[in-house]
Amino acid sequence: MKPVLFVLAAGMGSRYGGLKQLDGVGPNGETIMDYSVFDAIRGGFGKAVFVIRKDFEEDFRQKVLSRYESHIPVETVFQSLDKLPEGFTCPPERIKPWGTNHAVLMGKDVIKEPFAVINADDFYGRDSFATIGKELAGLAGSENVYCMVGFRVGNTLSESGTVARGVCEVNGEGYLTSVVERTAVERIDGRICFRDENGENIFLEENTPVSMNMWGFTPDYFAHSEAYFKEFLRTGMNSPKSEYFIPLMVNELTTAGKAVVKVLDTASKWFGVTYKEDRPGVVDKIRALIEAGEYPQKLF
Repeated sequence: MKPVLFVLAAGMGSRYGGLKQLDGVGPNGETIMDYSVFDAIRGGFGKAVFVIRKDFEEDFRQKVLSRYESHIPVETVFQSLDKLPEGFTCPPERIKPWGTNHAVLMGKDVIKEPFAVINADDFYGRDSFATIGKELAGLAGSENVYCMVGFRVGNTLSESGTVARGVCEVNGEGYLTSVVERTAVERIDGRICFRDENGENIFLEENTPVSMNMWGFTPDYFAHSEAYFKEFLRTGMNSPKSEYFIPLMVNELTTAGKAVVKVLDTASKWFGVTYKEDRPGVVDKIRALIEAGEYPQKLF
């Protein structure tokens, strides 16, 4: 049973001002997502599922999915504010999406295999897909044993400004004990640090694992997620900015002892367009990877 790649792409239309400006960073206009799908195929994934918004379905099928269809089976699911568990109604003033773990829940009817969750606009690298693909292939039939790729923090920084990262605590067996979102992570005088709640600089080792939202789950995760989402809605329904994030769900399961999450190390360097100034650097990095033989000149 091959694992499934689950791509969170519902924010795409708004972020890019419509799919017509979907940003090409490869030599033939390839997007970051194209590289992820390519890496997933060679990492042993058997299907790709995309969660998008219904209003750009036609555009997405035409401009994006058509590239992949002859290479890997693809499917779409839709995230919307009113897709809530029975008995709940979206407050009329709510504009903000419900968050990344709500997006994950949209896959519960179509994903029956172990699956990896990624962001559409992050470049994760070949090794990370090979690493998580191999781990997920061994999880078929198991429950409550998950995984995540822990990127080395030094491989995830932006040269254009500070970034937010989920800093992970890992026990002696290699399992996650907590993931805490830290803002203003940057390199100062050669050392990596973040500012804590008191405005103090806290230094991190170069290889400290951080979450870049590359998670691996088995299908039982959907049942846990739905149950906890109901609790989340009961308490946070009327808070217009409350969001149901993946790390929130993962922390809930691990601290309650309901699941374990293995942290997988990767040498892959993450990059993305956090700031508009990052884009030329992304183009240069991809060109260098092509020149080094990591990727073909034309992906699909």
